[in-house]
This record gives sequence, structure tokens and C-alpha cells, in this order.
Amino acid sequence: MAGERRKGVRLSKLYSFKCFKPSSGEDHSHIGSRGYSRVVFCNDPDTPEALELNYKGNYVSTTKYTAANFIPKSLFEQFRRVANIYFLVVAFVSFSPLAPYTAPSVLAPLLFVIGATMVKEGVEDWRRRKQDIEANNRKVQVFGKNGTFGETKWKNLRVGDIVKVHKDDYFPADLLLLSSSYEDGICYVETMNLDGETNLKLKHALEITSDEESIKNFRGVIKCEDPNEHLYSFVGTLQFQGKQYPLSPQQMLLRDSKLKNTDYIHGVVVFTGHDTKVMQNATDPPSKRSKIEKKMDKIIYILFSILIVISFTGSVFFGIITRRDLSDDGKLTRWYLRPDETTVFYEPQRAVLAAFFHFLTALMLYGYLIPISLYVSIEVVKVLQSIFINQDQEMYHEETDRPARARTSNLNEELGQVDTILSDKTGTLTCNSMEFVKCSIAGTAYGRGMTEVEMALRKQKGMMRPQEEADNDDSLSIKEIKASSTKSVKGFNFWDERIVDGEWINQPNAELIQKFFRVLAICHTAVPDVNSDTREITYEAESPDEAAFVIASRELGFEFFERSQTNISLHEIDHMTGEKVDRVYELLHVLEFSSSRKRMSVIVRNPENQLLLLSKGADSVMFERLAKHGRQNERETKEHIKRYAEAGLRTLVITYREVDEDEYRIWEEEFLKAKTLVSEDRDALIDAAADNIEKDLILLGSTAVEDKLQKGVPDCIDKLSQAGVKIWVLTGDKTETAINIGYACSLLREGMKKILITLDSPDVEALEKQGDKDAVAKASFQSIKKQLREGMSQTFAATGNSANENPETFGLVIDGKSLTFALDKKLEKEFLELAIRCNSVICCRSSPKQKALVTRLVKSGTGRTTLAIGDGANDVGMLQEADIGVGISGAEGMQAVMASDFAIAQFRFLERLLLVHGHWCYRRIAIMICYFFYKNLTFGFTLFWYEAYASFSGKPAYNDWYMSCYNVFFTSLPVIALGVFDQDVSARLCLKYPILYQEGVQNILFSWERILGWMLNGIISSMIIFFLTIKTMAAQAFQKDGQVVDYSVLGVTMYSSVVWTVNCQMAISINYFTWIQHCFIWGSIGFWYLFLVVYGSLPPTFSTTAFQVLVETSGPSPFCWLTLVLVMVSALLPYFSYRAFQIKFRPMYHDIIVEQRRTERPETATRTTSAVSGELPVQVEFTLHHLKANLSRRDSWN
Repeated sequence: MAGERRKGVRLSKLYSFKCFKPSSGEDHSHIGSRGYSRVVFCNDPDTPEALELNYKGNYVSTTKYTAANFIPKSLFEQFRRVANIYFLVVAFVSFSPLAPYTAPSVLAPLLFVIGATMVKEGVEDWRRRKQDIEANNRKVQVFGKNGTFGETKWKNLRVGDIVKVHKDDYFPADLLLLSSSYEDGICYVETMNLDGETNLKLKHALEITSDEESIKNFRGVIKCEDPNEHLYSFVGTLQFQGKQYPLSPQQMLLRDSKLKNTDYIHGVVVFTGHDTKVMQNATDPPSKRSKIEKKMDKIIYILFSILIVISFTGSVFFGIITRRDLSDDGKLTRWYLRPDETTVFYEPQRAVLAAFFHFLTALMLYGYLIPISLYVSIEVVKVLQSIFINQDQEMYHEETDRPARARTSNLNEELGQVDTILSDKTGTLTCNSMEFVKCSIAGTAYGRGMTEVEMALRKQKGMMRPQEEADNDDSLSIKEIKASSTKSVKGFNFWDERIVDGEWINQPNAELIQKFFRVLAICHTAVPDVNSDTREITYEAESPDEAAFVIASRELGFEFFERSQTNISLHEIDHMTGEKVDRVYELLHVLEFSSSRKRMSVIVRNPENQLLLLSKGADSVMFERLAKHGRQNERETKEHIKRYAEAGLRTLVITYREVDEDEYRIWEEEFLKAKTLVSEDRDALIDAAADNIEKDLILLGSTAVEDKLQKGVPDCIDKLSQAGVKIWVLTGDKTETAINIGYACSLLREGMKKILITLDSPDVEALEKQGDKDAVAKASFQSIKKQLREGMSQTFAATGNSANENPETFGLVIDGKSLTFALDKKLEKEFLELAIRCNSVICCRSSPKQKALVTRLVKSGTGRTTLAIGDGANDVGMLQEADIGVGISGAEGMQAVMASDFAIAQFRFLERLLLVHGHWCYRRIAIMICYFFYKNLTFGFTLFWYEAYASFSGKPAYNDWYMSCYNVFFTSLPVIALGVFDQDVSARLCLKYPILYQEGVQNILFSWERILGWMLNGIISSMIIFFLTIKTMAAQAFQKDGQVVDYSVLGVTMYSSVVWTVNCQMAISINYFTWIQHCFIWGSIGFWYLFLVVYGSLPPTFSTTAFQVLVETSGPSPFCWLTLVLVMVSALLPYFSYRAFQIKFRPMYHDIIVEQRRTERPETATRTTSAVSGELPVQVEFTLHHLKANLSRRDSWN
């Protein structure tokens, strides 16, 4: 066996309740039943029983397509779009005599658009395919029949194989850990690919398999649960040497997690391929579509309706005219068309049938009303917008080397329409970097200085009250105190001369102080890591809080320096002698922390042979577990906890108790029995058993750690509030903590009236003491209902005073208990109505499920765009429920980022993401889509007017290839350039004037009024182009020989007018020109003439009406060019006039800012000062003032 086994630390019990040797008579009734039917024959995969089970192989595929289904499946995806189905039908019908143009001219653009999208899909899928090939062909060592390990590919692994995985390698399948390079079979695992968490997890093998020599002859049978997606659970048993051993997640090594700090491990394959837990979790995230995209579908249906209406109208007139071609007396009206010798398509005797056929022809002819390249153009634009977001240096966080990331491009424009932000607090608004700053021991508060929150509260009138204790009456900030100290320690920001440097031994309550810090030094799951060179100790902890506690106990004289399988060793200061001594505590059980338990405990035996239960947890669950004789200093401790919460600190209650030997023996028997059960309710039974011993506790005090606000959070929130964005904070913190963090980060502001919804009323508390749950629930419901209605009356009274130009603002604060009732179906509408009338909302003590429910309520109840932002796994539900999920890559891992749509490193970057990129993307996409419809209606209706002019004959006004290339080549690139590069104002002005953001929130640029206005503009332009061209050129001699305008010249002139008009319309719509836009706009026009020359040079059999039309007829004629200029200017005049009127009398937000920038006069000192200071002209300031006043008085989201 290669490699020497590592000795020393034996940590197999560290992250579990305790290893034990179970008897063979435990309850395994679930094994073999539904959901627990998997059987693994270890080290014997070729046995007939194993072959009969026929489990899946270890080959993994994450691709969307295969070589066999790529074409049909990709085509199916493309033709899920209504427009593509329409063009496909038109392409088929174009082969019939009904078609007004040749089949290749309509097939070519369709094939181009569909082909381009399929190529994009294929390239993306091929990248996934290459990743699969790389993963499936990785090498791993497998134990063979010859008794040695040999290399094989991952894809060849089978259930039951024993594999050897080396340090820094990924696990090839879900393995049961048998042994490792450590003597006691432990290993460290990094699970970032599974849950995004960066801290290492400790796994350990069963003691019976940890002997490495037994691997060669190891034969056992694993019976366990069937494949499922639950990463943190595993139920099974190992049958080995006639005994059964229960298995837990502590023995499971999951595929795609990595082996760290361990030379090698041996494991047996339990789940392979798509049965592994990581692949069971590989489901697509919720499908999200932007509101603009959904609205765009409705516009497409409107265009289809217009298409049908004008086709039907034309067919009716065609039928009437055709019937009149043959009068009742047999005379031919239009004898030159020879209606007596025509086909069924023009036969007067069957005019109704001819009209029906004309209707089909018209559906094809007017199909250019539907923009075939719209979807592809939008996809291209959104991808390029995402690249700009990813490369924005202003959103790059240098400290962590993390840029912003657009993880989906589908929601770019939604960033510009956010009405409500729902934010987590810890790690999102704060750093999640904990520092031990204060504590309360035996009713005495320790810790000098003021936190950032306390300093911020001093600025709020009436928020600071005199300190009740002179010891805490100091004005220095904790940061200043830290700077003045001789040594800076990460995680420790504490100073109090009474207990630092060993001075605590002189305190009257020295014994209780000693017990307090012993609990901090022992009650944890941290791992010490001693630097071999400097001998300095660092700690690997599950959470920043836990690391802060261990560091604090070390700095105050209780250094945790060694951990073994059964012992925890401390360097302590003896409170009697003041000398340092080494004490070893036997670790018996660790009762882990969970979100439901809200506490953690350890059971140890001290050197004096006493059994001790040491416990720490949230005050909401700890005070009720105190013994009657253990409540000394309870009132003082609660007062200190309240004060700490007001200072924005996170608190935990510290307790202990001595345990009687008999009580412990009885409890351990019950506990081990629950632990060895193999059933779905095992965790609940374990929690119940732990609950039985965590009682009759003695209060020692409480801790207070500070989670500092992230840089720039107050300014960011203030700026977003100025933009009219409502901000909700959903946190698990206590009410006082959340309120004061709200003040510190400008979520709650001076002059804002708080509406507090809580169940901390004497009536409810009295009922709770009686234990009548039904009465408590009923009283709580009525109390919340009453408080909601009182809050509504306050807001109505404030908004009812219309004479007040600065209306009163409100902040709503509601705790978790109250939120449970507020989210009831009978009250949720009242709660939402009150919440949306408030400028800020804080939900305290919120569970992950409540966060998701609140997000869903806001999203569905308001119909406005919601954005959720968070950094932890508990925020995933909220991120996926919101219209936009933004993940922060913080200290709690990357799970929130992996579930998000956008990822940023700091909360402050949200300001730029929304106010700059969101504003730009919304404007670009909205104008781009409106312009698409405009240019298609302009082009399509010229066909309609021409057909009406030609007796609805079904004859197109243009050459077939002119029409085919219109959307694809002559008008598509300028609109893509607009969607990528256009800016109404610069990024600096977007941030300087956040009111601009309201254009997106109010959906000004993509309202039905705006959309229909652009459509009307297209129809008016088409009328001007057609009728002015006809009236100008019809029956006019335009050459020296007196030749009049024919069909080909009229078509080229009118088509040129359309191309010039729609491209120049783009030019006057753009706010920010770059060389790319110039190139695309004027290049598209130039390409039209180049195309005309090349296409016109082809033989007449192919080019038909375009043969030499530019070179020989239109080009040399000044009359054609003058007509073109006249028509183009006339067609652009209505829009130009409208914009001039709008800017002067009904300006939009950006018009005001642009006008202000234009009218500034830097040559005068006064104006220069005004420009530097950011002041606006009086008229502009007056307009903005009223815009902001109207915004603040919004009563509802209509």
C-alpha cells in the first residue's frame, strides 16, 4: 500500500454526535422497502446478484442534444415561436402558384435566421459535450481481481468497485468512505461544486473499516436509500462480518467534491452516473422571462391581427373588382386583362373563390409586417450587453478578484424596471466577517467603545439615550480603540481593562468569567491548525461567529490548541494562582447547531471527573431552558442583550450545567437508539433526544459580535431610494438589531415614522403562558389584523393631506411571528397594501421559507418587477422566486451565486448594475423593439398601398430579393448597434440623477401608448413614402429621351426611400453616436446600393426587374435622387415635429437632464460653479422637484 498513514489528530467524532459501536439488533425496517431498495455488493461487482440489479454506469452527459436528436429537437425549439411557424408555412406555400414571389427569396432569410440560431445552440452544446468527455475520461485507481490498484476511466466504474482517490482529486462517483491516510479514517472534503461552500467538511469512516489492511479482503453488502437529490442526508446500513452498522452522511463522499488535506482515501462506489446526488440535483433553474419579452409576444399577435385584417380587406375589394370585370350583359370592363381567358385566381364567374385565393396570397405578401430577424437580433444584443456588464471595471472587486457576472442574458432589461428590492442582511448588507466586541458576564457588561451602528445612531435625533452605566459612557469608536491597541487580531476587536491581559482574575466574579470563556473555548467544532514555523494557531471553523468565539477565548487566556478523537486541550489561566495550566477535557458528545434548534451543545468530562453540558444559542430558545436556580442576573443579561441588539450586534446566550452520571447513562442509551434508527424521522428523534438533556441550564452571560456594514451600503441604499426603488430587508436578526442596522445603512431615515407590527403584547404573552395554542393563534391573528389596519389609517392620514409638498414617509417593521399571520390568505392583501405604502420594509426573524413567500407575495400582488439579493444558501428560494435574483459572492460560499441571474461581489455594486446598466439596457431594448415594429410597418404598408393602387392584384411593389433582404441585411445592423451602444446620458449622470431610473420603473418607453405611437409613425411614413413617390413620379418623363417611370424604377425609388427613411429615423433616434453606429447606419444604406449594382448585373432571367436598373436608369437621373430626398425628409418630418413638441412641452426625465447639460455655459463663473456643484437651472430644478414629489406621493403601483 503506497503512502505512509498519517498519525496524530483523530477527529472522527468532530462533526457528528459521536461514533459508537451499534449492535446488530437495531431497527432497519425501512431498508428494503420503497425508497430504500438499493443493494451494493462491495468489492464484488461481478457477482450474479449484482449483475442482475443492472445499475446505471458512471457515464455522464449534461448536453441538451445528441448527434441523433440535434436537428429535430433544435428545429422544435425554433418553431415554438409563432413567427417562425408563420414563415415556415409561407415558405411551403411559396412553391404554389399563389405565391407573390419566388420560393428561394422567402426560404433564404428563414434558413439564415433558423440556421444561425441552430449553430449558436450547437456550439454551446458542443462546449458542454467537451466538458463531459473530459470528465468521463478522467483516471482513477480501482482495486482489481489481482489484488492491486490499477487505473481506469471514470466512465468505466461500476457500483461496488473499490477506488483510491488522491489529494486534490475529485471523487468520480458517490463513495462510501472506508479508510484514509489518517489512522482513524478521517478526510477533509471541499464541496464548492455541490453547495458553493468554501469551508472544508470533515468526513470519517466507520471504525470497523478504517483498518487499511482489511481493504484487500473486504467483502460487505450495503443496503441503502435509492438515488435522490438530498445532499445532506443518507440512510443505509453496512452488513459486514455478520453485523450491521448504520451509515450516515458522514461516511459519504459525493461526486464532484474534492479531497483536501488528505493524502488518499479508499471508498466503495454506491451511486454512479446520473444516480449520483450531484446529477440528481442537476435540474434547470426556474425559467424567467422579462416583462418586455412577454409583452413583445402580445405585439406579435397584434401584428398578426393587422396582417389578417388588411389581407381580408384587400381580398374583399379584390373580389368586388373581379366580379365587375364581367358585367351582366357580358361586356368586359377591364378588357385588357382578358378576364374571359384567365385562371381561377382572377375568374369573374367565381369571384368569391378568387377572393379566397387572394386572401392566401395577401397573407404571404404582407408577411413582412412580422419581423423575422427580431428574435435573433435581440439575442445578439442581450449577449453583447452581458459582456459589457461582465467587463465593467467599476463593478470589479479587487480584494476578492471577483467581477460582476451576468449569468443569464434574458433579464438585462428587467434590471432597469426594478420596483422593489428584497435583501438579506448578513453577508449582503454586512461583511459576514465577525468580530468579538462585547460580552455580558454575571450581569456585568464588558467591552469599551461604540460600534458603527451606534455612531450612526448618534446622528438620528432622539435615538441616543444616556448610558445607564458609566463604564460604557465613552465616545471612542471601537475602530479607534482597536487602532490604539498594540496588536490587531482578526476576529477580535475587544477592549476592557478589567478583563484583558489576565486582569479578569481580580474581578469579584472571576469564577463565572472563567466558566464563561471555557464554554467559548470548548463548545464548538473548530479545528486548530498550528503553523510549523511560527507555532501560531489558526482555526478552521464552520462559521465566522464560531471562529470569533474561539479567538476571543484565546486572547483572554483560554487557548484551544489541540483536538483529538476524544479530547479537547486548553491552555488556561488558573483564576486562583494566575498561572497558565494545561487542561484536557474528554469530549463525549457534540449536539450540533441547526436552524431549527438554534443552539449547540457539547457534553464533556473535566479533569475533576465532572460531567458538564456546555451550551450556547439564541436568546429566544435559551432563556426558556434555564433552571429556576440558574436565572441569576437574567434581568441584567436581557437588558444587555437588548442594548447590544440596538447597537447592531449579534448575540448568543452562554449557559452550562452539571450532569448526573445516572441521568447521562439513561439519556445516552435513548440518544444512541435514536441515532441508530434507519428511518425518515431519524433526525427528528435525534433532536428530541438532544432536547431532553438541554434543560435546567445555568446562565453565565451573553456574547456580542459585530458584523460590519459593507463599504458603500448607506450611499447605495440612499441612491436607490432617490430612484424611487422600494427596499425590503428580510433578516433573521432580532427586531432591535434590524431596526438599528436600518438606520445605519440609511434604510430608515430621520423623520421617517416607524410602524411596528409585533406580537409582544401582554395579552398574547399571557395566553402563551397558559399553553392554549388555539387561543394564542386566534388572539395573534386578531392582534395582527388590528395593527395592520391601524398602520393603514396612519398612511391614509399622511397621504390625504395633499397640501403638504413633503409628505410624511413610513417604515414598516414586522417580526417573524407576526409575519406568519400576516402571510395568511385572509391578511396577506392588507399586509401587502400597507407595505407598499411604506418607503422601507424590514421583516425580522424571517425563515428562508418566509423570505420566499414574501417575495412571491410582492411579485404577484404588485405585478411590478422584484429583485432579490442574498449571499447564502438560505436565500436561494428568495432569489429563484423573484423576477431577478442577484447573488453576492461572500463568506457564506457560492450557493446563492449559483442560483442567481446576476452575481456581484459587494452590495454597493447594485447601484451601478441598476441605475446604469439597468437603465441603459431597458432603454436600448425598448427602443429597439419599437423601432423593429416601426420599420416593418413602414415597409409592409407600402406593399398594401401599392396593391390598393394596382386594384388589389396581389402584385408586390418590389423585386423578390429586395423584400427578402430588407430585414436581414439593410436594416438589421443599425438596430443591433442601438441595442448595444446607445446611451441617453452618461454613466456619471445616471448616478447623479437617479430619478432617470423611473423611466423603466414606470415603463414609459415600452407602454402601449409608446408602442402604438411607433406603429402609427410607421403607417404614416409608409403613406408619405408611397403616395408622395407615386404623385411625384407617375407619368413623368425622367430621362432625356422622354421615357417615363416604369414599374422597376418606381420600385427601386420607393424601396430606396424606405431604406433611407428607416435608417435616418434610427440616426435621429440615437442619443450617443459611436463610429460603429455611423458605420452600420450609413453602411447599410451603402450596402443596398452595392447590392443593387451586383444583383442588377446578373442576367435578366435571375435579376428580373433589377437588371441594370441603378446603373442605366435610376442612377443617372437627378429626378430620382431629388424625389428620394423629398420623400425621405417628408417621411421624417412627423416624428421630428413630435419630438420637438415633446421636448419643449412634455419632456421625459432624460430630456430634462440633456437640456440642462446643453444649456450650461462654462464661460461664465456662475454657471461654471453651478456645473461643478451639480446645481440645475431654476426651471429644471422646479420640474424635478415636482417629479420627485409625485413619486413620493404614489399610493399604489398602478
